[in-house]
Amino acid sequence: MIEVVIAGAGPNGLMLACELALAGVRPVVLERLTEPTDTQRANGLVGQVNRMLDRRGLYERLAPPGTSTGTRTGTTPIPAPRFTFGAFPLDLSDLPDNPLYTLLVPQLRIERMLTERAAELGVDIRRDHEVIGLTQGEKSVTVELRERAPIEAEFLVGADGGRSTARKLTGIDFPGVTSDDSVSRTGHVSVPAHLIGPDGSLTVPGFGAVPPFQHLRTEHGLIAWAPSPDGDPKLFTVEWGQPPEGEASLDELRASARRVLGADVPLGAPTGPGPHLMRRLFGGNTRIAERYRAGRVLLLGDAAHVHSAIGGPGLNLGLQDAVNLGWKLAAEVRGHAAEGLLDTYESERHPAARRVAMHTQAQSLLTRPGADVTALRELFGELLDQPTARQHIAGLLAGADITYDMGPATGPLVGHWAPDLPGLPGLRDLTRTARPLLLDPTGTLDPGPWSSHIDTVPAPGLDTALLLRPDCYIAWQGTTNDGLHEALATWFRPA
Repeated sequence: MIEVVIAGAGPNGLMLACELALAGVRPVVLERLTEPTDTQRANGLVGQVNRMLDRRGLYERLAPPGTSTGTRTGTTPIPAPRFTFGAFPLDLSDLPDNPLYTLLVPQLRIERMLTERAAELGVDIRRDHEVIGLTQGEKSVTVELRERAPIEAEFLVGADGGRSTARKLTGIDFPGVTSDDSVSRTGHVSVPAHLIGPDGSLTVPGFGAVPPFQHLRTEHGLIAWAPSPDGDPKLFTVEWGQPPEGEASLDELRASARRVLGADVPLGAPTGPGPHLMRRLFGGNTRIAERYRAGRVLLLGDAAHVHSAIGGPGLNLGLQDAVNLGWKLAAEVRGHAAEGLLDTYESERHPAARRVAMHTQAQSLLTRPGADVTALRELFGELLDQPTARQHIAGLLAGADITYDMGPATGPLVGHWAPDLPGLPGLRDLTRTARPLLLDPTGTLDPGPWSSHIDTVPAPGLDTALLLRPDCYIAWQGTTNDGLHEALATWFRPA
């Protein structure tokens, strides 16, 4: 019997497969598509996921030496000096602790990298395998496939997108809200070279500069300009009350940009090799699954939550879901899980989804046209003049403000994601194996019957000992054995 079947070979499903493989579980990934899609989707990674990928040795595969990203040094991510929130420019350069990391990389490259990594770890990826049914038993779930024999597994994880078949088959509700009054258009374009400034901004005659990688709001809609070092730039618009007909086209995108800016934008057809994007979307959904687990079926990524793409939080949320679930599900399969461990996947990640839903809804509201929104923006802009407000927003966008309940363990670092530690410069190398770490500066700590589950590492440069879960969250801190075994028992079953 297969240990874990993952439905969906997108970034989230592939990341989960890699995490399971690192923990000694060899999952089978089922993908209904016969070949990887060439559809352009996300444009990059925003938030703490960049540091998490760095901890697994994967960031350097996306940003190898020589890559121009503007947010790296060598192969280590560094914080972005500026970003955007609700079509406001967000200056992060003066923050004492900037948690927002970004990497401009197409989702296609992310999927390709994770597919290669999964293959290195021995993951079995089966394309042209469409899930159409499932039956749960006490100790297994039978996955029914279109025109193929059923597969029996201990667990099934639905990583099959916002219209998840796995979610629907389990009967998990997907409550939320749907808006149908907006139209967004995105397309690859070309523009005359002399209109692109040294900073990447686009000069529109009769309007002025459209800054790169920022949403620009006018009283008529929203526009964003995204130059690319690797191919054709993209233009994105959002309007309200402009229902189009027919196929999405460059003429339609050009007309939309004219309405938003009140000036003609000299857009031409893309000149690069492609694939080229020309897409129109109506409205949007903000929904979070009522539960992330039903028996032996779990949900991951868009199958568990959908929201506006504004600010680019989707991959940060979904890939962090995968890192949180991976070690817990592997422990359950291998018999190492403490009682109730698998249920903490939902209790920890559901609030993270709610925060993303909250701030994307708030940003969407701030970008709408109208005098009342303009007044709200005036007030919000005053708040963003305060460094404390920008620090709060940066943590929200990065997902760095998420803390977890670590049971009886206490301390100022407990429940937080482990930062880069000045006294332990090699932390990013220690976390590549995805094993729990006990960082011991005293040389006297004794993990007792949990010794086989964790790696104890001398850390003389630290002021306090730290117990790191495989997802790099701090589960305990101290200088003696006091409370250590209680913390270990919260997350791991003794050998």
